[in-house]
Amino acid sequence: MFKFNVQTLKGDIFGGVTAAVVALPLALAFGVASGAGAIAGLYGAIATGFFASVFGGTPSQISGPTGPMTVVMGAIVAQYAGNLSEAFAIVFLGGTLQVFFGILKVGRYVSYTPYSVVSGFMSGIGIIIILIQTLPFFGLPAATGGPAGAIQSWPLIPEAWNLHAVAIALVSLAVMIFWPKRLQTALPPPLAALLIGTLLSVIFLTSAPLIGHIPTGLPDLYLPIFSSGNIPAIIQAALILALLGSIDSLLTSLVADSITRTKHDSDRELVGQGIGNMVAGLIGGLPGAGATMRTVVNVRAGGRTPLSGALHALILLALVLGLGPLAEQVPHAVLAGILLKVGWDIIDWGYLRRIARAPRDKVVVMLVTLTLTVFVDLITAVAVGIVLAAFVTAKWQEEEQLKGITLLALAKGDNPLSESERGELRKADGTVVVVMLRGSFSYASAREMTRRIGAEAAGHRAVVYDFTDAAHIDTSAALAVEELIEQTYEATGGNVYVSGLDGKALQTLDSLGVLDPLPENHRLATRAEAVKAAVDSTTVKTEKR
Repeated sequence: MFKFNVQTLKGDIFGGVTAAVVALPLALAFGVASGAGAIAGLYGAIATGFFASVFGGTPSQISGPTGPMTVVMGAIVAQYAGNLSEAFAIVFLGGTLQVFFGILKVGRYVSYTPYSVVSGFMSGIGIIIILIQTLPFFGLPAATGGPAGAIQSWPLIPEAWNLHAVAIALVSLAVMIFWPKRLQTALPPPLAALLIGTLLSVIFLTSAPLIGHIPTGLPDLYLPIFSSGNIPAIIQAALILALLGSIDSLLTSLVADSITRTKHDSDRELVGQGIGNMVAGLIGGLPGAGATMRTVVNVRAGGRTPLSGALHALILLALVLGLGPLAEQVPHAVLAGILLKVGWDIIDWGYLRRIARAPRDKVVVMLVTLTLTVFVDLITAVAVGIVLAAFVTAKWQEEEQLKGITLLALAKGDNPLSESERGELRKADGTVVVVMLRGSFSYASAREMTRRIGAEAAGHRAVVYDFTDAAHIDTSAALAVEELIEQTYEATGGNVYVSGLDGKALQTLDSLGVLDPLPENHRLATRAEAVKAAVDSTTVKTEKR
């Protein structure tokens, strides 16, 4: 999967050091934003950064706390504010679920999440980060109650804002936006903003609120202990952490693949991310995922193997063991300025710019997901978004699948029937209808298929259902076929014939007993045989009359 040599070693060292430099201010910022404290962000970056690299399936990926994971963790910390042990136990359980996802090989299915849902969710996360950082940007304490609480607290800003904090936040935000590209390799914008903003606070703007005391040394151990009365809520929170962390990581893995021209192992990546989050939960760290910006920085600096991610985590560990007193001097406003830019970058501006040209139904799914993400909760947003996207997809599938239905009662020369089949239909003079089902049929088209074919077949004296070109029929469509056969069998006095019985689609029909009511001589191998039998049955009845 990867090779160690002198060249990769050099690149991994540069990549690991650079990634650690970028990760430090972000870990502090995400830790503070979550409500668990700056040290929790650093512990999370160390745990997920090291173990996801060692056990994961994307060699060049750098993992750590991310914006989306921090927003979820912030909600968990707020809910369990009096019992952080339970909050970190949820992180541990979320990591355990990720490991199970990898073992069960569901990694490949994460990529099936509709883009409209991912776009709305990520844009909502970006907006949440921006909203909850507005008060720290002006020097006020972060509001409780998430985005809605922050908006409700805005009237306090004109009365209580801190001029020094605003100045530091503006400088930090400006550095994040305008830092020269030629300097970014040596000094990434987040680190530059952290250093400049902190220096301003220490030397000139001394009234800005600071992070304050940060524990140093090795972390305490948080054993995963749960209250029995909270099990449903705990499982729900752990599941959303696991799903979000998996999606976030695998999307970043795709980015790493496109840059390095390699292919990651999705299931192994989930196992690695899960182990990292389990360790993060045990040591009181934020949950993490594959971090796109840090991964790109690592790759651009030459990182290609898990060594770069592991080295980045070890550097952060060394900093934690001796950096606490320095980090205590960092103003909240600096982190707010950094996170405002991070939140802005998370918003899917590419999709929003195309919103006027995008399909209306997909835009509705994206906007509903975004709104629910910001103002309700993340679990509801993802669930409702996926359900809405499924309805949109089902509608499209219905339209496409119904194109595979052809009904012929007259022997026109431009239809798919053979000359002999058209000759037989001429004898019937429009009393026999041939229903050809081509392609796949599913729950999406089942109801409309019953209605359309039932209406078209009404009034004919014999019906032929041809499945020669039917590739797949699911249970819903098979039961719809059963309903059609029952209706037409009664309406035609038993003149219903089925052909193409050697196709794969017939396995579903047979297993459900859909064709059981039909006599054996009404189940024919070819369409030509079925058409002839149907025409003969109507001719015989006509002669009897």
